[in-house]
Amino acid sequence: MNVQWYPGHMTKAMRQMQEDIKLIDIIIELIDARIPLASKNPDIDKLSNGKARLIILNKCDLADERETKRWEAYYREKGFYTLKMDARKSGSMKPVVDKIEEACAEKLEKNRRKGIINRPLRAMIAGIPNVGKSTLINSIVRKGSAKVGDKPGVTKGKQWIKFGKTVELLDTPGVLWPKFEDKEVGLKLASIGSINDTILDMGEVAAYVIEYLQNNYCNALKERYNIEVDGEPHEITERIAVIRGALKKGGEPDTDKAALLLIDDLRSGRLGRISLEKAEIKDEEEKEQE
Repeated sequence: MNVQWYPGHMTKAMRQMQEDIKLIDIIIELIDARIPLASKNPDIDKLSNGKARLIILNKCDLADERETKRWEAYYREKGFYTLKMDARKSGSMKPVVDKIEEACAEKLEKNRRKGIINRPLRAMIAGIPNVGKSTLINSIVRKGSAKVGDKPGVTKGKQWIKFGKTVELLDTPGVLWPKFEDKEVGLKLASIGSINDTILDMGEVAAYVIEYLQNNYCNALKERYNIEVDGEPHEITERIAVIRGALKKGGEPDTDKAALLLIDDLRSGRLGRISLEKAEIKDEEEKEQE
């Protein structure tokens, strides 16, 4: 399966972001805490132009907490400010504002020296589809200021959102990049729902997830489905179909339905807190223990 999805509106959105960057003090990039590397758009780095950068590892409630700490350390080491969060929870505004002000402290001091006191910091929120940008904005302003949907590509228009006296947010549509050099990146993005399901072979996506879980979180499969987890991915899919009653006429396992069931369980967190990427770095707690 060749996993590629780059609708025309994404090209237009990226061009607009390149135009808007000169208005911006800081880029806030949302990534999915379950795949913190695969969900980071390399094109955002190219247009950053020396701006302050904040990485928000969203949906951290669905990710392996220990791995999320490692990924925070990974990005801090690369010079980013970081924040982990669940954008669906209320009270998301203050931590984001605090981090923006921390990241833009130099800018605020320059403004102060020039006598510019009340100019809001301008932040661009960027990220790939379905990482929760609109959910974050709605949580911040506590009202439906940005259209939210559960399908990638819902937010297509440009809009500024002002909250408090310190920050103005520029929302942007979710954009991928034109070509995934590594097929596994596409499979990871497909696993969390950042690529339109209708163009995917969900059986292959499920097989990828099963193999990863077998190697890293085998108890998740055992506990969720009460099945043996040894064997090939297609055998596991058949067992899930049988145990969940996903059967065709004649009692044959419906592996297509079972694949969708598995992916839905992963995305919703019913399989537990799963990270599909591991950072080769130690977090602060691990360093202190040495």
